[in-house]
Amino acid sequence: MPEQPSPKDATEAALWAECWDAVLSYADLCTAGAAAAHELAAEAFALGLREVRAADAGASRGRRTPRLPAIPLMLTAARATAAAWEAGGLGDRLDPNLRLWLNSDRAARYPGPPPLRPLALRGLRDLQEADAALLWLAEVEALPLVVVARRLGLDPATVSEELDQVRALFRDRCRRNHLDTPMDAECRRYARLLDAVTRSTPAGEAPEDLSRHLATCVRCAETAACLRPHGGGLPAALADGVIGWGGLAYLERRRRAAEVRLGPPRAAPGTESADPPETGNGRARVVRGSLLAAAVALSALALTVSLMPFGGSANDSARDEGDGRPVADGGFTLPSADPAPHSARGSAAATTPASPSRRPSPSGTATGSGRTEADPEPQGTSSSTLATGSGDGSRPSETPAPSRSTAPACTVRYDLADQWNGGFQARVTVTTIRALDTWRTSWTFRDGQHITQMWDATVHQDGPRVTATAADYDRTVPAGGTLSFGFIASWHDHNSAPTDFALNGRACTTA
Repeated sequence: MPEQPSPKDATEAALWAECWDAVLSYADLCTAGAAAAHELAAEAFALGLREVRAADAGASRGRRTPRLPAIPLMLTAARATAAAWEAGGLGDRLDPNLRLWLNSDRAARYPGPPPLRPLALRGLRDLQEADAALLWLAEVEALPLVVVARRLGLDPATVSEELDQVRALFRDRCRRNHLDTPMDAECRRYARLLDAVTRSTPAGEAPEDLSRHLATCVRCAETAACLRPHGGGLPAALADGVIGWGGLAYLERRRRAAEVRLGPPRAAPGTESADPPETGNGRARVVRGSLLAAAVALSALALTVSLMPFGGSANDSARDEGDGRPVADGGFTLPSADPAPHSARGSAAATTPASPSRRPSPSGTATGSGRTEADPEPQGTSSSTLATGSGDGSRPSETPAPSRSTAPACTVRYDLADQWNGGFQARVTVTTIRALDTWRTSWTFRDGQHITQMWDATVHQDGPRVTATAADYDRTVPAGGTLSFGFIASWHDHNSAPTDFALNGRACTTA
């Protein structure tokens, strides 16, 4: 693996410690190889460092230049560096889908006139830097509030309240910026209604005419996500609006990385039990054991009951500016943290020996460029198990179709992670009874959904039928183990959970 550049002074060392992991993770999504990822990350870091020092120099002369906090600033520098590579004839080192995006109208919005830039980018930049850092670390980097408080020097007893205030501030900035954006007559007509609906009603409850407008207007849909700070869509709105291409894939990576590094959520102060909390690996073993026991019970039951495909249902899921001081104004120590729950696969991945692997393409199609280095972010898609088992290890083409008396070969869990007007993000987790040396998971969409991006697998879609095939680095799954992958897709009118899940041609039950 290429060597990391060495920090040259205290400022660079501090930024390096805070940002390098995030910058390299995004650079890995943007490029076609480990060497290119390190080079892109190093150039982006140098570009971001110059911007930080220019802003600091202006502040010392009494001129405050609004800028993003460190991590999103470095990520936008990575996007700008990728654009410079494409313009300078180095595009062959970038992901092919990124190259398409860089030459689209959407990419042109980011360096364009401020009123036309994505609303989340403008809203985050308008916050005090300390407030913007609190919002980004908690929502996008998925760090527990206990860690955020320690990193930013905040009072842990009040950090949750401060985060709520910053969310309200971000909403207010986005509302103002939306009203200042050049709009056509129809968008202007819905501006006040959009503000009222997102302020006072639960997510998803909007007048029919407004819903139709949001389904066809990208910018108003972006606005709706930013104006609903408690609806569950704020992390995706921030990642997509600030980073641009690959923002949602980056968000998923950071959540898995936080889970692997930090383990399960801690209890709130005063609610800790006398027993020590489970470690991430112990929790993973318990969950895998439960899944295996459930699979065995289902197998016995299927000997007497006909195997029928059925699908689960997905759950759909201000202060005054005053003296200009940020809400996130210093303290220290630790409150409770509650990162979004995930399956135990990420924690188990931390104990799996590293081996050379290929990086998954963040798009649904293979990039055609191989990896010789391990992915810098923990992927956590294949977990070790309590029993290794021999299994048949058959490849998909060799696996016979199940008979009605055959025990189910797998159990599938389908999780709807996020949903917005016209799009959604989901994750599929499959527990297999047999050991596999490769895998192929298929299912049927009922409402015309179409996958636009997939990670940890490659995708092929033929009408409503979707097939996800193992990536190079996670083909092997032991008996009783799990495989997992995520995707982003579009939807219209309805977004029902898919049905008819199968693993290597064998029907699965849904958990």
